[in-house]
Amino acid sequence: MRGFFGYLGGSALLAGAALREAVHPPFRFGLVVEQVHAMGVRSLLLTVIAGGFAGMVVALQGAHELERFGATLYIGPAVARSIVREAGPVMVALLVGGKVGAGITAELGAMRVTEQVDALRAIGANYVKFLVLPRLLAGLIVFPLLTVIADVTGTLGGLLVATAQFRLDAMLYWNTIFDLTSFRDYFSGFAKSVVFGFLITLAGCYQGLSSTGGSTELGYATTATVVAIGIAVLVTDYLLTQLFFIL
Repeated sequence: MRGFFGYLGGSALLAGAALREAVHPPFRFGLVVEQVHAMGVRSLLLTVIAGGFAGMVVALQGAHELERFGATLYIGPAVARSIVREAGPVMVALLVGGKVGAGITAELGAMRVTEQVDALRAIGANYVKFLVLPRLLAGLIVFPLLTVIADVTGTLGGLLVATAQFRLDAMLYWNTIFDLTSFRDYFSGFAKSVVFGFLITLAGCYQGLSSTGGSTELGYATTATVVAIGIAVLVTDYLLTQLFFIL
């Protein structure tokens, strides 16, 4: 329990330091672009594959249930709402987030172990501005964009199952989606992805900068990052879902 509250406190302090640096020049946009490429472009294929098959599974499961009530024409909105509100942001956060968070921890942990972080401090450079802030900003950009891509590919995957296996007209599929989904559905999923992106990159940065010792301890820190991300995403998803139902 002591370690848990220490983790929360340390993460909050690191986030506060990064937010303070975000409003003070100089602004390192080049570092943000590098992190966007490292996190986003290299995760694009994983997002497309995962999103497409998630949509296909939701369509397959949903269609069999709707078929019992003669309502297979509603496969489209069932898939779209499931993907954009829950499956898309959560799946991207867990799959891509685990990969990204572990990578950040390994990279920053190696810099900490080899005393590169201490070297930045010694020359008077603010390591939060150079190492933490660009990754946090990149997470706020990358994860919403990847979630949108997962939503699109998931909806297309559902279309493939609906038309090929259940002989549903493609125009009917799209029309029911446009008629029965609202801005609230899309906004809730997008907002979740922004929060997830911040939490994922923050967890990776904190674990990496907190790691000590050698390669064994760094491996433990990387594993702890993946676990922390999974728990944080699921707990935050529940809280945000409750909030959006209240609002």
